[in-house]
Amino acid sequence: MPRINGGVSQSDSLDSDNYDPITHLNTIFSTTSTLPRAPTILTALRAHQDDLTTQISSLEATQTAAHPSHLTSIRSTQSELANLFSKIDAVRSRAQETERAITTMTADIKRLDSTKRNLTLSMTALKRLQMLTTAYEQLVSLGKSRQYRECAQLLQAVIQLMAHFKSYRSIDQIAVLSRNVADCQRELLEQVCGDFEEAFAKGEVGAKKGVLGEACKVLEALGDNARARLVTWYCNASLREYRSVFRGTDEAGSLDNISRRYAWFNRLLKTYDVEHSQIFPPYWKVNEQLANAFCESTRDDFKSILQRASGGQALNVDLLLSSLQETLDFEHSLEKKFAAVSRPSMDSIMSSDDRPQVFGQAISAAFGPYLSLWVEAQDRQLALMISKFRIQQLRNTDDEFSSQSVIPSSPELFNFYRLTLAQCAKLSTGKQLLELSQTFAKYLDQYSQQVLFYSLDTRFGPQGPPIEDIILILNTADYCFTTCSQLEEKIKSRIDTDLKDKVDLQSQADTFMGLASAAIRSLVRKVELDCEPGWREMRNTAWSRLENVSDQSSYVGELLKQIRTPSSIILKHLHKPQYARAFLDNLVESLTNTYITSISQCRPVSEVGAEQMLLDSYVLKKALTDLPNINSDERPPPTPNQAYAKRVAQTTLKIDPLLKTLQVRPQPPEALVQAYLIHIADTNEANFRKILDIKGIAKGREQNSLVDLFNAHRIKEQQAQDQQEAASASSNATNTIAQRRLVSNSAVLAPLQIPSSPSFANSNNSAPHPFSATVSASTPNLPALATGFASGILNAPRDLFGAATPTSESTTNASVAPSRVGTPGVESAGPAVVTDNLRNIGKFFRRDMGIGGFGGRFGGKGSGSGERGSLDVAR
Repeated sequence: MPRINGGVSQSDSLDSDNYDPITHLNTIFSTTSTLPRAPTILTALRAHQDDLTTQISSLEATQTAAHPSHLTSIRSTQSELANLFSKIDAVRSRAQETERAITTMTADIKRLDSTKRNLTLSMTALKRLQMLTTAYEQLVSLGKSRQYRECAQLLQAVIQLMAHFKSYRSIDQIAVLSRNVADCQRELLEQVCGDFEEAFAKGEVGAKKGVLGEACKVLEALGDNARARLVTWYCNASLREYRSVFRGTDEAGSLDNISRRYAWFNRLLKTYDVEHSQIFPPYWKVNEQLANAFCESTRDDFKSILQRASGGQALNVDLLLSSLQETLDFEHSLEKKFAAVSRPSMDSIMSSDDRPQVFGQAISAAFGPYLSLWVEAQDRQLALMISKFRIQQLRNTDDEFSSQSVIPSSPELFNFYRLTLAQCAKLSTGKQLLELSQTFAKYLDQYSQQVLFYSLDTRFGPQGPPIEDIILILNTADYCFTTCSQLEEKIKSRIDTDLKDKVDLQSQADTFMGLASAAIRSLVRKVELDCEPGWREMRNTAWSRLENVSDQSSYVGELLKQIRTPSSIILKHLHKPQYARAFLDNLVESLTNTYITSISQCRPVSEVGAEQMLLDSYVLKKALTDLPNINSDERPPPTPNQAYAKRVAQTTLKIDPLLKTLQVRPQPPEALVQAYLIHIADTNEANFRKILDIKGIAKGREQNSLVDLFNAHRIKEQQAQDQQEAASASSNATNTIAQRRLVSNSAVLAPLQIPSSPSFANSNNSAPHPFSATVSASTPNLPALATGFASGILNAPRDLFGAATPTSESTTNASVAPSRVGTPGVESAGPAVVTDNLRNIGKFFRRDMGIGGFGGRFGGKGSGSGERGSLDVAR
């Protein structure tokens, strides 16, 4: 065919396997000018369609003529299919006829089955009706003769039989029988209740106990309503005398006679147990319902009495508290008596307190609006307890000491908290419980300050408490820290939801952790006191006259013995690894700083003396590294903990710059100045003068010339440093001087206080001197101040958070004078100051200990709870 619109030929495009009519049409009618040609194209397409039809017909004729057998096969197949369909229709017809025949034959059988079923039902109904009629007649007869045992059995049978005839009540005879049975049940109920009333009124309960017990079975058969009616009558009859005698408007019903109320009811329960318990079935729990009725009546009386008393301003607080306590004890006795199963004390906080309590606030709910007075009474009682705890001995000296023991007063305090919390939660979970939690917090603060801190600081005088007592205080602080958190969670689980956020004992927990830190520092102080003779011998050595260097000085052996002996005892008693590590870290820090301070007091120190001191410091470092294994029986001792060994190395490293600088001779002067700038690496002229004083270079022309030279080099160093920063030189620069970064004040020399004295003949070595201690930037432990251990507590936050916070270029370790454990008059500083400072120290110590979810360096993350940590532990 010719091409259409000059595009692809029609035959080519229409014969394509991927023919797309839209594309073909767009090709033919590519512009609007081609639209008039549409009729011509349509005619061409139709002609092409006719050609195709002719070709198909021709091909079919050709195919038929070429293969005639195929046509014959098709026709044969069609014939066979027709025969098959006719056979299927014949089978279907025969099946339908067979089904109709079977249905006709079994119709009579179905009718017989239906008749048999109906006959069986009729016979069963008639038999049940006969049984019901007979049972009813016997029930009436037995009821009149009060044969309640047989009557109860028949009554159950009658009720069950009547249930089968509910659908037949439209029949007159069945309806009449149903009414007769209902009347009989009503008459039996009235008769039984009348028998009970008569027996109790005439005092014939004992004689008719068996008949009344059988009558209860009749009521059991009559149902719950009948049983509830009898029990209600019994409770009212039993409490009738009580309500008459103890009316709230009479004197006998006042709060003064509350004990008589409870005594009267206890006698009533005893009467029930002896005389009436055999009448009622045990599962009726008549005694429990009687107790509930008594509690409801008593609660209503107390509400009216308290309202009248408060309205007339005549409410006696002592009487109210005593009445409340008696009521709580009475409720507790009822709960214990009627508990379904035996269980631990109801006042145990960690027991299953979420179970429903039948008598939890049965009577005491009347005292709820007046519970604030009860909270005030607990406040007074706690004040007396704290006063008693303050004068008690920390432990019984006759008993064998245990390193895991706590001060007995701490479990006693928390046991009181347990009991008080359980009682208050029964009465109120709102404002009063919040007030009680605030009272708890108040006396936790007082216990930490007036008992633990007092025992640690003032009670034992200047020498401080013995090591065993310090361990007790440490264990107690740890126990109180853990138990505070548990107590807070328990209060939050009891208190109303809108008040949960107001319950906070974390501050008190931090205070106890601060006391733990103080106890650790006190243990370190014990070692410091024992080391005093060794340091005195070091100061009395003539370091300027040494001519040769030996392995170690004479004082080192004695000093190591003085360190190891108390440390061995202390580490044996510290059962928690976190506290043992804290003690060791504090001890290393203290001894290192004391060593540096002693160097400054050994002046003048020659170059040989400085070299000997450096060797001695290595011996001391090795001994401190081995301290954790001092009590180990393994031979050889195990390798020290890597983290601790690294800590010792970092702490003692600050000794080296000082001694290496002192080893340099003053001649030539440039060598000493360069050594100072390399090792000490600061630009402070006062610190450089301290080095000169320690070396014995007296103030005068020689010292001044060295200082002038130092200032010149310092300015040069600073200029080079400024130029390096401005030029942003690479770190691979070859100028080592330009690479050094000088600080404005050395952390090693800044704390040293060197008294100005013209003589350096060791005249100061024979006099007592103050120890030196530090507050580590990484471990903000309790600092020891010259005015005493307690003053250290008062000033610790100032050292830790003071306005003049030291920068990295200034004092990393602030020097403070050591403690004298025990400072009279410390409490004049104010209890709040001591408590707040302990709290701040506790936060830092808790962080380093890794307690409460923080990753600390004393043992990773820990709970801080020990074997005594549970609040439910009774001691």
